[in-house]
Amino acid sequence: MTCLFVQIRCRPGAAYAVAAQIVMREIHSELYSTSGDFDLMVKLYVSDGQDIGMFINDNLLNIDGIERTYTIQTFKAF
Repeated sequence: MTCLFVQIRCRPGAAYAVAAQIVMREIHSELYSTSGDFDLMVKLYVSDGQDIGMFINDNLLNIDGIERTYTIQTFKAF
């Protein structure tokens, strides 16, 4: 499994609705509200060999209210 952290910037006033849609899709391990340039951070896991870009595109980017995402892929836990 590959662990990803995806930071999400939402349209103004849409963070709670976006978070609710992520929760309903049951694709995340953890979901946080954050300060700074992004509104939410989601931790999720994808199967080894799965196309990460396609997974993000099919499961997150089609949620109404998301303006931008920034994905961080992890490689090794210490």
